[in-house]
Amino acid sequence: MSQELEAGFASSAEAAGQDGLPVGAGVECGAESSLPAGIGVECGGEVSLAGRSDAEARTILVAQTARFSASFLRWIDTQTCDGINFARLRLLQALHCGGPAIMRDLGNQLGATPRNMTALVDALEEAHLVVRRPHPTDRRATVIELSPEGACEAEEGLGPRLGAMSQIFAGLSEAERAQFSAAMTKLMGAIRERQGGGEC
Repeated sequence: MSQELEAGFASSAEAAGQDGLPVGAGVECGAESSLPAGIGVECGGEVSLAGRSDAEARTILVAQTARFSASFLRWIDTQTCDGINFARLRLLQALHCGGPAIMRDLGNQLGATPRNMTALVDALEEAHLVVRRPHPTDRRATVIELSPEGACEAEEGLGPRLGAMSQIFAGLSEAERAQFSAAMTKLMGAIRERQGGGEC
C-alpha cells in the first residue's frame, strides 16, 4: 500500500464516527439518500456508470468510495490483535524504519492530528512498546522511540500483521493492483490540490 493511500485511510479513520463509518458517508442500503433522481446505487455487485451524466457518475463514485472506505477500515480492524490496530502499526513501522522522532514530525509523516498522535503514543506507551524521552535541545519537544519490546514487535510482528490486512487485495490481478494504486495516487493528489496544497 502506498504512503499516500495509507495517509488517506488514516485521515478517513480520524473522521470516522463511533460506528466506524466516515462522517457523511451518506448512502445506506435501504435508507433515503440525497442522490439525484434515477440514480440507484446497488448495495453489492457491480455498478454500471454507462449512460450516466458526468455529475451522476461522480456522485455514484462518491457513494462507492465511502462504502469501500468504511468496509476497508472495518476489515483492517478485524485483522488486529493485542490492541495493535493499523494506526498503531504504522507508528511502530515509522519508528522502526526512521528511528526516534518528535511527535510533531511523526504526526506529519502519518497524516495524524496532534490529538490523535497523543492518543496513539499513549496507547503504545501503555502497552510498553514505545517510550517518551526529553528532547536533548528543545524543552518543548518530546522524542518518541521504540522500547525493547516495541523493537521486538516491529521486527517480528509487522510483516505478518500487515500481510493479514493486505489479503483483501489477493483477488486482484497484478494489472488491477497497478490500476488501483494509480487511481488512489491520482485521487490523493486531487484532494491535496483542493485543500490548497496541504498534506493529507
